[in-house]
Amino acid sequence: MNSSTHTVPKPKVAAEASGGDDHRGARRGAIFIGFVLVVYVVYLVVTGQVAQFWEAMGSVQPGWLFVACVSMLLYLVFGILAYAIAVWLDPASPVGIRDLISVEASGIFFGNLTPMQMGSTPAQIYRLTKAGQNVGEAGAIQFTRFIVYQFGLVAWCAILLIARMPFFTAQYGDITLISVFSFGGHVCILLAIFAIALMPRMVVRVAHWLISVLSRVGVARDRCEGWNAFIDEEIWSFSDKFKLAAGHLSSMGLTVVITMLQLAFFYLVPYFLMLSFGHHDVDFFSVMAASAFVQLLSSAVPLPGGTGGAEGGFALFLGHFYGSAATAGYLLWRLITFIAPTILAAPLLGLKSSHSASIHDRWDRAISRMGRRRTAGGASAAAAVASATETAAVERAEAAAS
Repeated sequence: MNSSTHTVPKPKVAAEASGGDDHRGARRGAIFIGFVLVVYVVYLVVTGQVAQFWEAMGSVQPGWLFVACVSMLLYLVFGILAYAIAVWLDPASPVGIRDLISVEASGIFFGNLTPMQMGSTPAQIYRLTKAGQNVGEAGAIQFTRFIVYQFGLVAWCAILLIARMPFFTAQYGDITLISVFSFGGHVCILLAIFAIALMPRMVVRVAHWLISVLSRVGVARDRCEGWNAFIDEEIWSFSDKFKLAAGHLSSMGLTVVITMLQLAFFYLVPYFLMLSFGHHDVDFFSVMAASAFVQLLSSAVPLPGGTGGAEGGFALFLGHFYGSAATAGYLLWRLITFIAPTILAAPLLGLKSSHSASIHDRWDRAISRMGRRRTAGGASAAAAVASATETAAVERAEAAAS
């Protein structure tokens, strides 16, 4: 099968207002977050740490706490910027900046409220289609972004594991291997996605074979035919879009850099929180490594928001950095990186751009306007210089005549 047979543009999907599914998801998310907050409060009361918690909170330095919040905000901003680059590569894309804010918010909201963030990708694809992108292109944009994010995650974790693994192994022993196994899982996911992007023919054949096996064991024929049609269409569409994006090496490289910066700001949130508690003697690189280990551990837990894994990972890898402020540090970290983003993302789910011009076209127009202003400014300056020169010449001639 040739990929060229799958390059015909698909019809655009009409963008509609946010529907009932979003509102029901928002209500479920609010209930879940409320339940988590109640559990945190009960934990403090039962363990007798309320006084210790308030004592630690009383010593918090607002300036560093604000920096931690800004660091998380930059994580979100860089996520939107990475999507903007992917959309910019398609001059005909109807997706605008407000749409991309909605896409990022959907990934945060539904990712935080589903096990292992499985709801993030479908929600973001759905949001892209609501912005007017056809399903195949939306899936390709999302999965290309997912590949870059996974690559950045794997790259950061590899760097931090190599740099700080001896320290954590000496501190915690073999328990640190949990992070190594989780890292291996992310590597396998990345390799599988690269296989789909770069070897679609082989992936399609393997998928057809698996579907034929399911057909032989009793799965309905109509359902298998639908799966085959879906595989034929979407695998090639995703591969074509990824190769198109990869062909823009400068843009792809910029996206990787942005993603690495995005993850760095996320990993630095616990460090800034430590500074807010007055712990200035910690090594920020070790804290980043510990934060990466916590993320690896929580991503392997099949509960919404990595609940359980996040708590255990924080206590295991970050708790000793905070000392007596560990409980307060954990609650602030969870509030900044999980609870607040989820709550704040809910009202952004239905955000929609009010124009139909693509980001690529708007960028070109902005550059063109800047060029015209420079040209006009240069012409005005040249005219002023010429006028001044002419005036000076006249004055010299009049002086000579007199």
